[in-house]
Parts: sequence; structure tokens; C-alpha cells
Amino acid sequence: MVKELACRKCKCIGTSKICPNPACRSSDLTSDWDGIVVVANPEESKIAKTLKITGKGKYALKVT
Repeated sequence: MVKELACRKCKCIGTSKICPNPACRSSDLTSDWDGIVVVANPEESKIAKTLKITGKGKYALKVT
């Protein structure tokens, strides 16, 4: 099973060594994260607005 990593800057989750968020592309990733939220429509999502998420994708709720 592939280990998923969360970006420490934007909390986006992916499997590569670079953040999958096109607006971020950071290499500061960690395997120490908890909780998942999947955002399909960030413009209409109250959760995305609360978490300050602007793009579609899978995000961690807590990153350490």
C-alpha cells in the first residue's frame, strides 16, 4: 500500500514527493497527519471556506 503524505503548507494529500496542489507544489510533506476532508466544489463549500481551501482535492484536517 502506498503511503499518503500531507503538505505542511496547504494540507493537500497525495502520494508523490511534491504537493499535488498546483497552486502550492511544495516539497515539505509529512506522513504525520490526521483526518480527511474531500472538497469537490470549493466555491460553494462552507467547510472549504472555513478551512481556507481554494482548490478541489483531498486535504488533511491536522498536519504535524
